[in-house]
Amino acid sequence: MAPPSKRRPGFSRRAQYGIFTGYVVAGIGALVGAVLLGLSLWRPANFNGPRMIAADAVAPVGEVSAEARTTSRGLIESITGYYRAGSQNAELKREMELARIRLAEAEAVEQENKRLKALLALQEAEVEPVVVSRIVGSTAASTRRFAYLGAGSSRGVTAGMPVRGPRGVVGRVLEVGRNSSRILLLTDSQSVLPVRRAQDNVVALAEGRGDGLLRIRLINLGINPLEVGDVFVTSGSGGYYRPGVAVAVVSELTNDGALARIISDPAATDFVSVDPIWQPDAISGAATPVEEELSE
Repeated sequence: MAPPSKRRPGFSRRAQYGIFTGYVVAGIGALVGAVLLGLSLWRPANFNGPRMIAADAVAPVGEVSAEARTTSRGLIESITGYYRAGSQNAELKREMELARIRLAEAEAVEQENKRLKALLALQEAEVEPVVVSRIVGSTAASTRRFAYLGAGSSRGVTAGMPVRGPRGVVGRVLEVGRNSSRILLLTDSQSVLPVRRAQDNVVALAEGRGDGLLRIRLINLGINPLEVGDVFVTSGSGGYYRPGVAVAVVSELTNDGALARIISDPAATDFVSVDPIWQPDAISGAATPVEEELSE
């Protein structure tokens, strides 16, 4: 006969002892727990010592856990701060770029104000100009240096009149039409202008070279008294230009004078004034600049 599929513990003495022991331990545990609960409610101070012992026992574990939390929090904050610093740097770069643009605009406005003030000074000069007009063109590829003025005989311009910009002499009127004029620039190879050093009476001739520079050729040869940085102005000789108008600054010394760069660069000049001839009586018998040019 086959044994039954489920056997009761009563068939095993060891199992019966195990179950009985479990009941006894559970009962004792419940009894001890009830007693401790009653004591903790009746006299809580009696458990201070055991609680502190237990706290001391688990304190190292708590410190390790707290340090781990602090480290992880610090790492997260560092990563967050890194990305925040990156975004702030990008924003600062954008602000600096914007500030540079604003600074460039402010400098452009300042330069425009200076140009307008200089243009106003043309109208307020000691000698009243015949006309203030714009340079409308110039020679670019030719070896000669000419410019074209948007004013002619209809506005009182005549051949030989000096032309100056806000900073100094530009040239002289060579030919005149009704509504335009051709100007012989100081840098042209056929231009010769009597000049003197601004701080004394060292006289010279400023001759154009055709390359944007002037050759300062001393009248009295000998020991060269010139220095780099010397400023030359018109001397008034010849009667065309009134004296004291800025012409050039010495940039390099030579055996008989110097090389100088023109102060009033025509390439950087928009408006110019046409002045009357300073001493028309002194040049009444002389050849006009147009006649001189044609004779050459």
